[in-house]
Amino acid sequence: MAKTKGSTDQLITYILKGIEEVKGKDISILDLRDIENTVCEYFIICNGTSNTQVNAIVNSIQKIVSRETKDKPWHVEGTENAEWVLMDYVNVVVHVFQKHIREYYDIEGLWGDAKMTTIATN
Repeated sequence: MAKTKGSTDQLITYILKGIEEVKGKDISILDLRDIENTVCEYFIICNGTSNTQVNAIVNSIQKIVSRETKDKPWHVEGTENAEWVLMDYVNVVVHVFQKHIREYYDIEGLWGDAKMTTIATN
């Protein structure tokens, strides 16, 4: 079933809520819709301070998205070591990093053509 713009916006809202509930840091949304041959419409990127917090962020996102939309990620990988967990919700791909791994891979730099929105966190 194809997702609509409204459902993508709702999904992003619930993902952000999941990140914020467990104090995920440095949240960025990359809008990839104007870039050719992308795998999805949006990347949401954030980081945690430890592998425990990275897994807590992932679990929080899954719980809130599932509760609100009855949707599950198509694929999740990286939970074993929890340095970089990727959650694929088809139109939205979430990257949850530990800070040093995020800096090393610099996803925002690789996708420099994307429109980026930074979400303020406490």
